[in-house]
Amino acid sequence: MTAIALDAMGGDRAPAEIVAGAVMAAADGMNVLLVGERDAIYQELEGHDIDLPIVDASEQIEMGEDPARALREKPNSSISVAARLVKAGEAGAFVSAGSTGAAMAAAAIVIGRSEGIHRPALASVIPTPAGPILILDCGANLEVKAEHLLQFGIMGSVAAEVFFGLASARIGLLNNGEEPGKGRGLEKDAYKLLDESSLNFVGNVEGRDIGTGRADVFVTDGFVGNIALKTTEGVAAMVADMVVEAVSSLPPELVEQVAAAVRPIRHQLDYENTGGAHLLGVNGVVVIAHGSSGRVATYNALRMARAGLDQDLVARVRDRLRRVVDRNDSVTSV
Repeated sequence: MTAIALDAMGGDRAPAEIVAGAVMAAADGMNVLLVGERDAIYQELEGHDIDLPIVDASEQIEMGEDPARALREKPNSSISVAARLVKAGEAGAFVSAGSTGAAMAAAAIVIGRSEGIHRPALASVIPTPAGPILILDCGANLEVKAEHLLQFGIMGSVAAEVFFGLASARIGLLNNGEEPGKGRGLEKDAYKLLDESSLNFVGNVEGRDIGTGRADVFVTDGFVGNIALKTTEGVAAMVADMVVEAVSSLPPELVEQVAAAVRPIRHQLDYENTGGAHLLGVNGVVVIAHGSSGRVATYNALRMARAGLDQDLVARVRDRLRRVVDRNDSVTSV
């Protein structure tokens, strides 16, 4: 079984919770390589009745460091070593809850972009009442061209089909109105490319459509996508707080009934149960987990990586890109 390289030193709760998540994944049949400071990892493993392989990495990249500089100056960091394992074919996937910037840079520079992909994109899963959706890009590319958004649609369509089990993912272009003529020059040009492609393009979608089921994949640049993602997370937290405040004055027996009704929703919205975001468009499966990930989030991030490997995500993205290019040569003009 193909191995998954896990950055054991990345995240606010590393290495204890990261190692615990790896133990859960190993018990579920996954092949996990723990990458980081050998002694620290070994100490955490002593509390678990399982032996996992450790790849020693003597350095760490901190959250506040400049990603590109840190990669150059810390070649033995857990992020760099994990990325090199994928590049060398010793692992098929890379998972980290550490510095997002460093993980993305390592994936693009060390692992390398997939053939034909000009800009890898970060795709985040958002649970909604109508089912999960993907938003991409969520922060990897703040400035893009229309051709990049077409490639994001291609990559997102494959990811949604792989992870959501869809036959043909619906692609929407996140915009400030539904009409084809809406948006900046970027969105107008991207609309034309997406509409002329072989993708299942449903047109422009607005921020309010995120929870309505109008599209499975919301395509945008990394600046807008990151704001949309954080706004959605913030609104969900605010509504949860409002519900708690509203029921606090009810009789205890009613509070328990409301809590029981709301509990499944809280479970659905909890980032720990999502796992992380996929960096699509590189020559390996890369999952970037939340910085505060505990063992459950780490396990689910590894599970996402495993699904990407099992369903040949990288090759499917490459094949889909070729098919769309055959129909729309403008994607090659980036």
